[in-house]
Amino acid sequence: MKASNAEIPYGTLDLLVLQTLNVMGPMHGFGLARRIEQVSDNLLQLNQGSIYPALLRLRQQGWIRASWGKSDNNRRARFYSITEAGQRKLAREVKAFEQTTALVNRFLEVGS
Repeated sequence: MKASNAEIPYGTLDLLVLQTLNVMGPMHGFGLARRIEQVSDNLLQLNQGSIYPALLRLRQQGWIRASWGKSDNNRRARFYSITEAGQRKLAREVKAFEQTTALVNRFLEVGS
């Protein structure tokens, strides 16, 4: 992952992938990376060296599944979708992220 103006903590890419699949439905890897870039206003730029290892890791954990299909330009592509286990993981990760954000905000507010 190349973050042009933003650095994201380790593991956050998993959260972004799971959330994107949860909202958008099945997507191929290239489309998924472009969607994450679009939502981030291009602050995050994902390359094949970051998105595909993340997708493999999420598949191995059982949080996403993959199936072959045709892309918009009629090319064979692997489409990823979130599993029920992935939805449970996403809910846990969102809660943990919100708690961490609240904790950091407390410290930032004390310094104000």
